Amino acid sequence: MSERTPHPPATPLLQVVILAAGKGTRMRSAHPKVLQPLAGRPLLAHVLATAQALQAQRRIVVVGHGAESVRSRFEGAGVDFALQSPQLGTGHAVLQAVPLLDDAAVALVLYGDVPLVQPAALAPLVDIAAGGHLALLTVHLPDPTGYGRIQRDAAGAVQRIVEHKDASTAERAINEVNTGILAAPVAALKRWLGALRCDNAQGEYYLTDIVALAIADGVAVQAVAAPDVHDTLGVNDRAQLAQLERLVQARQASALLTAGVTLADPARIDIRGEVVCGQDVFIDVGCVFEGRVELADGVRIGPYAVLRDVRVGAGSVVQPFCHLDGAAIGAQAQIGPFARLRPQATLADGVHIGNFVEVKNASMGPSSKANHLSYVGDAEVGARVNIGAGTIVANYDGANKHRTRIEDDAHTGSNSVLVAPITVGAGATIGAGSTVTRAVPAGKLTVARARAVTLEGWKRPTKKSEGS
Repeated sequence: MSERTPHPPATPLLQVVILAAGKGTRMRSAHPKVLQPLAGRPLLAHVLATAQALQAQRRIVVVGHGAESVRSRFEGAGVDFALQSPQLGTGHAVLQAVPLLDDAAVALVLYGDVPLVQPAALAPLVDIAAGGHLALLTVHLPDPTGYGRIQRDAAGAVQRIVEHKDASTAERAINEVNTGILAAPVAALKRWLGALRCDNAQGEYYLTDIVALAIADGVAVQAVAAPDVHDTLGVNDRAQLAQLERLVQARQASALLTAGVTLADPARIDIRGEVVCGQDVFIDVGCVFEGRVELADGVRIGPYAVLRDVRVGAGSVVQPFCHLDGAAIGAQAQIGPFARLRPQATLADGVHIGNFVEVKNASMGPSSKANHLSYVGDAEVGARVNIGAGTIVANYDGANKHRTRIEDDAHTGSNSVLVAPITVGAGATIGAGSTVTRAVPAGKLTVARARAVTLEGWKRPTKKSEGS
């Protein structure tokens, strides 16, 4: 009789409860704490992403203070909400989510102000709970003062959580502490939540009290230590938020370095979204990346550039102090310094955009250049076009935007104004200082400026003497 390969255990039905009802008084903000930004996203968004990575079938956010703001921010994100009002402790908060929990599922309890916990640290808890046990996430702290200690038996099973104020000298020597994050079979969790009491000084229902209830039920309680102490750090004030910001940035910088990106200084980069890089990319100091930024092979980003939702083609260089937003840049392009690309700026291969040039809702064809002090808006610029210094594409009539078309090989002289809608024909040249209001014929020189006049006998005014 041949051996049969056993089937792997079925993935448990996972439902995640995220506690996000707190006011966050110490943040001193008009906004709910879980909406405070971390690496460009609300704290709660990080926790929701972790739940999504665990393939949670349902994500339930328990809201309270600022409930409408939280609901509005995550509307359409596939999140269910439960309201906790008034706030009577963590156990009471989870109790509000009970009507949304499936008895056949595993519930994982997370916190909206503990944003760095990783899926790899949580997956063992889910597996333990799927086996019918209560699972706790713990952490080992060099100084556990103030935290509840995890007391285990000789076999390593959790016996109880001892609060610091109640701990003996021997118990205070334990450095494994409770994080509050746990997983449990929903049917058992509902039973334990229903048995919670609020006979304590605060008159609140504590989620940690379910540990004693589980042990009384004969249910094993297993604790899993987080591999990184930073995973369990929470945010209560601006100083802690700043601390976590640097931790997130350090993690993201490390990931870029591992992927082969050269960072001039890993401590001086801010990623507030996602950066995808090819080979041999160089990023100088002080750069800020927001949204999704894609940098192809060999791209170089100069210091103090800001890129938001930008694609940069292979071999292109972004010089210092550029601000690029919603732009697509081809290969071997040169941008800046001090250039601004606004949404829907599309630059083909070999385009040069120089200092103090702004491009908005415009395309520029291969090898076209705007090297100094120009504005190109709502325009279609062909190949090998030279936009002279100080050229303005005047696209707005005070009420509506109009398009300008500049065909291949055209040149505009310095201080030209092209009043849209207008077409500049292929190979045309516009004389310096011209204000053009009609179509420019291909291959010809067009000059539209007043003739210089010298006034004979004119004298410069002089200041009147005092007392006159």
